Amino acid sequence: MIDIQRQLNDVRRSVGRKTFEAREARVVTVSQTYDTDAVDLWDACTNVERIPRWFLPITGDLRVGGRFQLEGNASGEVLSCDPPRTFTTTWEAMGATSWVEVSITPESDDRATFTLDHIMHADDHDEFWLQFGPGAVGVGWDSALLGLAGYLGGGARITPEEGAAWAASAEGRTFMSTAGERWYEAALAAGEDPAQARAAADRTRAAYTAG
Repeated sequence: MIDIQRQLNDVRRSVGRKTFEAREARVVTVSQTYDTDAVDLWDACTNVERIPRWFLPITGDLRVGGRFQLEGNASGEVLSCDPPRTFTTTWEAMGATSWVEVSITPESDDRATFTLDHIMHADDHDEFWLQFGPGAVGVGWDSALLGLAGYLGGGARITPEEGAAWAASAEGRTFMSTAGERWYEAALAAGEDPAQARAAADRTRAAYTAG
């Protein structure tokens, strides 16, 4: 069993901006260090047979230029890949395109860090950002890192149905709500307007917890 509070504390979250493809973009960053080596962590994140053990069922061609589909979620194209260090994909969901960059960094012979940047062009996502803030994607990535921690820690594979049932449980709703608060704190640290950040975090919590 994973200690949910410890998991929430082990994740590092930040919100920032950068120029991406010659346009201003918002960046939501999430990272965690795991007790496995960089090669194994890379394989867990890129092997089509292992990804469903901690994330979602996936189909497609996970090579540069190939396309993938995450069941019930986003699709995309693999844009770059430098194993076992980094890869970039598009993230196509709800009629919009953003980008995901994943980096694997060795910390020692038996520890490595997973870092994910979710990049959104500011002008394309302003309405969505104003409504939900960084937690909209951030809480989802918190859930993914929770699954990865459980998988790498030797936990049993969780089916999408079991994952959905857990998310609807009291423990799951507490996890989502607390993760949303952590993203609210990250938004404040990035200089977001406090009132706007609070309202967006409340809407995100309601969306994830159905209340």
